[in-house]
Amino acid sequence: MTEFVSANLPLVIIGGLIALVVLWWLVMATRRTRVEVDRRDTLDEGAAPAARNQALIDAPPVAAGRTNPMPPPVPEAIAGVGIAVATAVEEAQIERASHEGDDLTRIKGLGPKLAATLADLGVTGFAQIAGWSEAEIDRIDAQLGRFQGRIRRDSWVEQARLLADGDLAGFEQKFGAQ
Repeated sequence: MTEFVSANLPLVIIGGLIALVVLWWLVMATRRTRVEVDRRDTLDEGAAPAARNQALIDAPPVAAGRTNPMPPPVPEAIAGVGIAVATAVEEAQIERASHEGDDLTRIKGLGPKLAATLADLGVTGFAQIAGWSEAEIDRIDAQLGRFQGRIRRDSWVEQARLLADGDLAGFEQKFGAQ
């Protein structure tokens, strides 16, 4: 058998190629699904605008410079509730403004992503971190996802105490320069 194949090798190769072509033709001819693709681009003449951008086109412009939430308008007939709501909003803004000065990324092992996560959890200042109990550390640590364990491993509470007290010399001596 091997003598026959070796004697007729060019014919065997040609026969194999013909068999592959016939097989491919049979598979392609029996396909019932025809895929029709629209090759038009949104930049072509007469094409509709891209749907994903229509919401941005229709949206009203954002008020420039507005960063603080405004208290909701309250009718005067609610017997002083509007004043209480306005006062609560102002107090929240004052509290938020007092913590906005703390750059949590100064704590070693706490980068920008962790600082954003902590801000989402309401932690914005060194004094807050410095006052954490073991239960609060466990609660916050459980919400840090892939960064779990960082609070204790990097001594965030101790670093925050030094930074909240303004003891930069003690901080740099123990944890290194900024």
